[in-house]
Amino acid sequence: MRKSVVWLSLAIAGGMVACSDSTPNSSPGEMASAPSGGNSAISGAGATFPYPIYAKWADAYKTKTDIGLNYQSIGSGGGIKQIKANTVTFGASDKPLKPEELDEAGLIQFPMVMGGVVPVVHVEGIEGGDLALDGPTLADIFSGKVAKWNSPEIAVLNPGVELPDTAIAIVHRSDGSGTTFNFTYYLSSVSPTWEEEIGADSAVQWPVGIGAKGNEGVANMVTQTNGAIGYVEYAYALQNDMAYTKMKNADGVVVEPSAENFQAAAANADWANAPGYYLILTNQPGADSWPMTAATFILVYKEPKDPAALKTALDFFDWAYASGDEMADELHYVPMPDAVVNMVKKTWAESIKDSSGKALWTN
Repeated sequence: MRKSVVWLSLAIAGGMVACSDSTPNSSPGEMASAPSGGNSAISGAGATFPYPIYAKWADAYKTKTDIGLNYQSIGSGGGIKQIKANTVTFGASDKPLKPEELDEAGLIQFPMVMGGVVPVVHVEGIEGGDLALDGPTLADIFSGKVAKWNSPEIAVLNPGVELPDTAIAIVHRSDGSGTTFNFTYYLSSVSPTWEEEIGADSAVQWPVGIGAKGNEGVANMVTQTNGAIGYVEYAYALQNDMAYTKMKNADGVVVEPSAENFQAAAANADWANAPGYYLILTNQPGADSWPMTAATFILVYKEPKDPAALKTALDFFDWAYASGDEMADELHYVPMPDAVVNMVKKTWAESIKDSSGKALWTN
């Protein structure tokens, strides 16, 4: 049996919290001391989007195996930088890297779980789910062209809703963010003007608004500001009891964010023909599809400097694929289909090797 001092730590909005308080609502505190030597803990860094489920899986895995997870929730951009700098065993990103970028860095990536990005609002007099938006209007809101909640563009989408004469306050991410990548990728796909003037990336030149760090930072800023709209991963909206908007999808149907609608968007995703698992799930067709569905990815080296540490991490990911679906469901994430999991483990077996050329993973 593996033995270790077991701990989980993570950074939230620049702070760190310890395992026992590992929820998105935890207050920043002191990070536990890191165990030294061996593979008693797995080190990773990156996306805040999947943090709630990674924390839940880590707690359960710790109980089962005594193996801890040190995950720094610093955003996808930070995760990509740290894995490329070889300072962590795995990076996590909601923005998949293109196959040529993976090859250049000696990395592989694989999808771990899926979820949804949702617009969240704080408008006095408006309850969660009261408002519906479509993609072009959402793009015009975040570009500053629609500046009041009672603007005609919003009113026509919400007949019967009493909209206040309140200025719209934009809240966006200030850090490199895969959530931002998926959000702006969606806006680019539905608004030629947004695509031409701003584009899609993990960090863009926002024409208006105020930046906040991480899903946690955006959630906090929106909650504290009347008239605000931001975008966060669905689990953060639920766990912070935030009001979200419904969205008109690619089929012209107004849908609510839900695990079922994320699954509908992902149902026909062609992972088998996506080199390097590079696949964007936004604006998928289908009457039930949530238009801002997204997958989150793990990045590891094909030839790691510490093969034992990566093997320990792969054991954790294998366990999460096999045993983590119910926990993912509870947090409204969408587990990866078995066919995709089998493809991923085949990729591990074929692509990840130690310096002697021996495969680290055997199916």
